[in-house]
Amino acid sequence: MSKKLTIGMFGFGVVGQGLYDIIKTKHLNLEIKKFVIKNADKKRTLPAELFTTDPDVILNDPEINTVVELIDDADAAFEITKRALSSGKNVVSANKKMIATHLEELTEIQQEHGTSLLYEGAVCGSIPIIRNLEEYYDNELLHSISGIFNGSSNYILSKIFNENQSYTDALKKAQELGFAETDPTLDVGGYDPKYKLAIVASHAYGVYINPELILNLGIDTLGNADIRYAREKNYKIKLIPLAKEVDQNHVVLYVLPKFISNNNILFNVENENNGVLVKAAFADEQFFYGKGAGGHPTGSAVLSDIAALRYDYKYEYKKHLESKELSYSTDYQLKVYFRYEDEDLLENINFDSISERFYSEDHKYVIGHINLQEIIEKRELIHQQGNFLAEIV
Repeated sequence: MSKKLTIGMFGFGVVGQGLYDIIKTKHLNLEIKKFVIKNADKKRTLPAELFTTDPDVILNDPEINTVVELIDDADAAFEITKRALSSGKNVVSANKKMIATHLEELTEIQQEHGTSLLYEGAVCGSIPIIRNLEEYYDNELLHSISGIFNGSSNYILSKIFNENQSYTDALKKAQELGFAETDPTLDVGGYDPKYKLAIVASHAYGVYINPELILNLGIDTLGNADIRYAREKNYKIKLIPLAKEVDQNHVVLYVLPKFISNNNILFNVENENNGVLVKAAFADEQFFYGKGAGGHPTGSAVLSDIAALRYDYKYEYKKHLESKELSYSTDYQLKVYFRYEDEDLLENINFDSISERFYSEDHKYVIGHINLQEIIEKRELIHQQGNFLAEIV
């Protein structure tokens, strides 16, 4: 039988409102007792007595057994989550940066206090990838997990390739629709999919990896020459995170723009949709597709976690408990396209081999093989306006 959940919710933004809208229509044996918000003066759609700006009202209330954390500030979210778990309250969070950065410590706190932290809503919106990794793939050998984890950058790329919009116009439209923030760096710079990748890798491979050690290059320096090159080759450009087991002891993780052809299943994942491609030893290839941005898709994932807590559901982190020790490696060769302005710059980047060079009046590029570690070490040289690097698959 399910137990009653009395919920304290932090944040009442797009996802919080989306979640509340869904809960209103259901009979789930749960009640939202209080919301903690940052701005007390903002006009709300619910009665004022439901809101407070004091976190202790939720964290010190013995009746509240479940905390739903939906705020932007990763540091504040960590403090809230740590306190709640340590005081016997279960937590549902959608804060990917907080979870990716502190996952090892949060796992230890759950084990120490017998509480549960669920975070399906932090990764890929409405797609239940964490639950599948925990339950369906728990005894499966996974070759790789990749996909489109960020709806905002995918929306922008879709507008560029399907409607011939410029990068600037597509970004502006994404911001107007609420898919991209005023400062879009988190999305178009590849940080958001990097945090999600770190979380996915933990459940897929049993590794805790500090997201700061994972390479992320985004689409923020994408130019007309790169779009033209893609079109000439019948490619689309997608921003793709990858976690891949390269041998029995090592796994690589990175986020890069990729040129992909129409035989790739991700080729037709458009707009704000996400797609997760899992390649496994026994199950072979499987593909998960769904909405990756917006209040209701993410709200549905958060609600799924809340509903699971009625039956005391916990992640088991089985891959972490297995004896096989995988470690994170950056020694991995990639085939890339690199457009650049400054010829001297190329002298300072060590390609293992270059198979093609192109010079014209307005731009230059090379195609060649390069080690992942070299890109990480030369990231600042590579990632500047006038340059663009993408993997060729």
